[in-house]
Amino acid sequence: MSQPSLFGPASSGSATANVDGGSRGNPGPAGYGVHIQQDDGTIVELKEALGIATNNVAEYNGLLAALRWAAEHGVKTLHIRSDSELLVKQMKGVYRVKNPGLQPLYEEARALARRVGRVTFEHVRREFNKDADRLANEAMDDAAASKA
Repeated sequence: MSQPSLFGPASSGSATANVDGGSRGNPGPAGYGVHIQQDDGTIVELKEALGIATNNVAEYNGLLAALRWAAEHGVKTLHIRSDSELLVKQMKGVYRVKNPGLQPLYEEARALARRVGRVTFEHVRREFNKDADRLANEAMDDAAASKA
């Protein structure tokens, strides 16, 4: 029998986060969605309307939300799945980040990834990212409604 920690919940160890972001109009009403499955099977869903932004800015904001959540919840191993080839290849160091608007988001993501510990990236086809896509669309609906 184990005793619960006196310092709050124990680290949840590892998780997989599907991230997505989008913009209607590019730039246009934007939002992101994040679907996280923890190693114990617990599901966490995050979404946020971003106002007017580009697709790539929205994708990075989804990644940042997943990384922040992992860092705040003691996750030490995080597997990121995204249908944005640009984001995945930039985070893996295959592509340089040339866009000045993405550079600070990229730097923040790298800093958060270091805080988490082990972060891996996988590019997936859109049909394997449906939950994150659904959440991103809900957030874009919220962004469009707040603009109206």
